Amino acid sequence: MSGHSDNTVQLSRRRFLQVLAGAAGALVVGIRFAEAADLPVPPALLGDTLYGLGAYVRIDADGNVVIGVRDPDTGTGTSTSLSRIIADELDADWTRVSAVPLGLGVEDDNGKPHWTYGHQAGGLGGAIPAAWADLREAGALARWLLLQAAARRLGVPADRLRCEEGSVISPDGRRFGYGTLAEAAAKIAPPNAPVPLKTPDHYTLIGQPAGDIDARAIVTGQAVYALDSYLGDALVAVLSHCPWTDGSVESLDTTETMAVKGVVKVVPLKPEAGVPLGQTVRAPAVAVLAENTWAALQGRAKLKLAWKAGAQSESSAWFEQQATDLINDKNAAPTTRVRNDGDVDTAAKKAAHRIEATYAQPWLAHATPEPMNCLARIDKDGAMLVVPTQAPQQAWKVVQRLTGLTPGQIEIRVPRVGGGYGRRLDHDYVAEAVLLAKAVEKPVKLMWTRDEDLTQDYYRSASVHKFSATLDGKRQIISWNQRMASASALTQRGVPDDRLWTSEVDAHQLPAGLVANLRNDWYALPSVMPRGPARGMPHLSNAFAVESFVDEIAHSLKEDPLVTRLRLIGEPRMIPLGDGRTLDTGRLINVLKLVADRIEWKNWLRTVNGLGIACWHINGTYVAHAIEASLQGDRLNIERAVCAVDVGRVINPTGLEGQIAGATLDALSTALNLSVSYKDSQVQQHNWKDYPLASMAQLPDTTEVIMVPGDRDPSGASFLAMPTAAPALANAVFRVSAVRVRRLPLLKEMLRML
Repeated sequence: MSGHSDNTVQLSRRRFLQVLAGAAGALVVGIRFAEAADLPVPPALLGDTLYGLGAYVRIDADGNVVIGVRDPDTGTGTSTSLSRIIADELDADWTRVSAVPLGLGVEDDNGKPHWTYGHQAGGLGGAIPAAWADLREAGALARWLLLQAAARRLGVPADRLRCEEGSVISPDGRRFGYGTLAEAAAKIAPPNAPVPLKTPDHYTLIGQPAGDIDARAIVTGQAVYALDSYLGDALVAVLSHCPWTDGSVESLDTTETMAVKGVVKVVPLKPEAGVPLGQTVRAPAVAVLAENTWAALQGRAKLKLAWKAGAQSESSAWFEQQATDLINDKNAAPTTRVRNDGDVDTAAKKAAHRIEATYAQPWLAHATPEPMNCLARIDKDGAMLVVPTQAPQQAWKVVQRLTGLTPGQIEIRVPRVGGGYGRRLDHDYVAEAVLLAKAVEKPVKLMWTRDEDLTQDYYRSASVHKFSATLDGKRQIISWNQRMASASALTQRGVPDDRLWTSEVDAHQLPAGLVANLRNDWYALPSVMPRGPARGMPHLSNAFAVESFVDEIAHSLKEDPLVTRLRLIGEPRMIPLGDGRTLDTGRLINVLKLVADRIEWKNWLRTVNGLGIACWHINGTYVAHAIEASLQGDRLNIERAVCAVDVGRVINPTGLEGQIAGATLDALSTALNLSVSYKDSQVQQHNWKDYPLASMAQLPDTTEVIMVPGDRDPSGASFLAMPTAAPALANAVFRVSAVRVRRLPLLKEMLRML
């Protein structure tokens, strides 16, 4: 890292022009600077001088502000929302703010890593809650330093000055731009105690709408993703992966591959024994390294490679049958009794009415827009990687284990990420890039193709859910029994056996706390298919089953499904759920009624179209969907989708609206079409034609988002709208067609039943 003791970093315009010309130049990764060759300099650094004010803020002499964003932006808008948290406390002029991804913050603490930025994870819904306190403190500290610099210049107490839109204002009305104060402010020692934070009535940016700070760069093709990053002497690596995780190379002839102009080397890879999934090579592979992408792909095509199947083999159809048999076996003991309130068996014997149903959901892939890739330079003195990761600290651990380098010798840069959905919490592709860079002793740019992205994934397991509920003569649900079978996403990941259920079901999910006698059992199934974290897990699969079943209960009672739900929820109150969690039924009722009013639910019986509704809660946030659907012959049209969310204080309404609308469309696309199938343990889907995302014609004509205003600390929302979209759609389909879809993907099942 280059710099000066007074926290000033020099970057001349001439130096920048030299970088554009291809010579060695300076790259800023967030607010940390490092020497690198042939890597672009962010436009935010065109000023001559930047002054550091704290861990996240740099201000140049012209008053332009550069804010470092610590959490990877996977399309969830963290670059904008985290920047605005800091900028609001700083009283910055938003029109002069640039956001730059920080990359990994790590320092050497006696050989152990010290995470200098604290929380660094994206796409999990935790970025804003984790940032709310400490990033406001970062912005407030920078504002305090500027006030102190102005006070010293004017000879007046700092408490007589105020800040506004990038300026300090004196008692007589004179304005001093931050740029004129930045150099002096950077030399002032910070206070020993945290400085006071703004009160909500003084917020100017928080709660106000703002477009994505990177939007212009994205739509004009100027946004830089990891896939766009290059080093001048890097070799391009493409791979051929074994279709069986436990398979091996049977034969390999590289003669024709090595004859391709530009091909440099062929390197076999295999998983490391004893290393948890996601931290090593996923399956045996053969890498072709070449001087350019075309040569690498041509070389891969000419490999004479035969794979030997592993010892275990299964199919997705076999897996579902095993799951179905297991939950139908009344004598089968559950792997984990996740929740057991009251006495389900005794209550069920006294029931006046009983209803049962079974739901099945398929295996799913992540299908990220940006396939797995990694640029890696490894030598004895250090490592530099450009990685599209959701968890840079976990990526660091993979690099450190494979290289033995000290914390301070490993640099990980994280540009904007082209979609994560949980796939980039695993770092098998990082391990591949590091191993290849070590093997050829040159920088390597690893690039997966789309077929590998689909066939070499860590999938979300298929699941089967069986429900049994009993009601008394007053239509009250007096017992609820859910049995779920799936393959845990946490298997072979160092998680204790008694916690494997946590990736599959939430102990506090609806209707926990609402039904006195409630049992939730999980049955573990073995599978050779690699599994991993996925967007909306475990709520996505459970909400579809639970909220579809509630709709079936309403139908069996011949009543309005909204009435059934409101009776189940009961009066507004706070219900302790355990583990410190509480269900606020008033907030749940509110989002439910908001979508019902907006969709004109009062017409649910009279409209020729079908209306469906569903609600859910996740870690103190509340969501509901209402969907209107029509049927023309066998063509399903989703006319409208309405979603209401309550996340506490909203940082950026525009960003939240985009997140909720996007998650709604993602959930609908998943429910309509998507399914991974496999035979002989080989995935059958290889490209978009096999794994078809929904077309615009299949998605709603309008998607409306209702945001509940609140003053509670903000909660995350990256996948909040995922769980309730599919059941609301399935319930709408039942209204318009009388077809009850209990199996996804919906379109295939609906057409089968019509």
